[in-house]
Amino acid sequence: MEQAKPCAIAVMAKAPQPGRSKTRLVPALTPEQAAGLSAAFLRDVTENISAAAARFPTAGYIAYAPAGLENLFAGHLAAGTGLILADGSPEMPANVKNFGRCLLHAIDALLAHGHSAACVLNSDSPTLPTALLEHTARLLAAPGDRAVLGPADDGGYYLLGLKKPHAHLFADIAWSTGTVARDTAARAAEIGLELITLPAWYDVDDAGSLARLLENLRTFPPHHCERSEAIHIPNTHDLAKTPYDAPATRAFLESIGLLTPQHLAERA
Repeated sequence: MEQAKPCAIAVMAKAPQPGRSKTRLVPALTPEQAAGLSAAFLRDVTENISAAAARFPTAGYIAYAPAGLENLFAGHLAAGTGLILADGSPEMPANVKNFGRCLLHAIDALLAHGHSAACVLNSDSPTLPTALLEHTARLLAAPGDRAVLGPADDGGYYLLGLKKPHAHLFADIAWSTGTVARDTAARAAEIGLELITLPAWYDVDDAGSLARLLENLRTFPPHHCERSEAIHIPNTHDLAKTPYDAPATRAFLESIGLLTPQHLAERA
C-alpha cells in the first residue's frame, strides 16, 4: 500500500490584482498598494508553511478561484508550493453554501491527492507563529480522527484541519460573521468529532487590523521574531508567543512608507 503523503496546508487565496485584492484596506491603501500587500502576504504565508515543514513533514498549497488565474500567482509563492482549484464547483450537500463550498472543495481535493490530513488556512495572517502550523500537523498525524481549529479574533477562524472530509462542519454556517468559529465548533460536537482549539490570532483585512499589524511588526523587530529552527513549547499557550518574521510584508510596508527601518532600529 502506498504511504500517505504528509499533512497538507492550503492557503485560501485570491490572485493579487488591484481592485480585487484586500478591497477593505482601500482607501487606507490605494488599490495598487492593497494588491502589493496581498502578494507580500502570500509570500510570507507560504514561506511560513515551508518553515513549519522544516520541523515536521508538511506540504504547502494555494487553494484558488476562479480557474484560469494560476499564472497570477507566479513569483509570489514559496518554492514547492502547489496549486489546487477550490471554487466550490463539485456536487456538495445542499446545506453547504457560499465560501463553505470552497473550503470543503479544498479539503476534498487535498485528501483525494493522498494527503493524510488537510488544513485550510487564511491568507490574511502573515505573522501567524510557525509553531501553530507545526503543532497542527503533529496533532493531525496522531492516531484517531479529530479536527483542529484556529479561531480568529473577529469570530472566524484562521485555520481548520481535518483528517476526513466532514461536510457537516461547513453546513449552515453564516460566513463572514462573528459566529463562524463558534458555529463550526458546534457542528463538530453534533457529530461527536474531537475538536482541538489553538490559540487565537488575527486577520489583516481592514484599516484597524492593518494598524495592529504595523504595531506588531514594530514591537517585534526581525531578529526577535520566529525563524525556522525548532523550538521547545512547554504548553499550548506559548505556541502564540512568537510571531513569524514576515519579511516580505515588512519589506513592502517599508517600501510604501508605513514601516521604516529607523523606527525598527529604535525599538530593537
